[in-house]
Amino acid sequence: MNAILSVIGKDTIGIVADVSVECAKYQANITDVSQSILGEYFAMIMVVNIDGLNVAFTDFVDRMKAVGKSKNLDIQVMHEDIFNSMHKI
Repeated sequence: MNAILSVIGKDTIGIVADVSVECAKYQANITDVSQSILGEYFAMIMVVNIDGLNVAFTDFVDRMKAVGKSKNLDIQVMHEDIFNSMHKI
C-alpha cells in the first residue's frame, strides 16, 4: 500500500532531509519523489510505501503533520486509495 505525501512551504535548507528522516523513523519507504522550487516556495510530492509502518497509519499522518507544523510547512499524507478515488470524479 502507498500513501501520497505532499509538502508545501517557504524554501529552507534541509526540508527533504527532515521529511525523509521522519519517514525512515516510521519505516515508510519513499518510492518516488518530485520537488520544485517556485521562487521562494518549496513544493514536494512523495509516493511512500507504508506496508512496513511501525505505527498506525493515522499516527503516521499526525506525526508528519506535527513535523510540518514545527518547520512551518504544510505536510499532508493521504492513503493512495483515497487519493485515487478523489481524482476519478
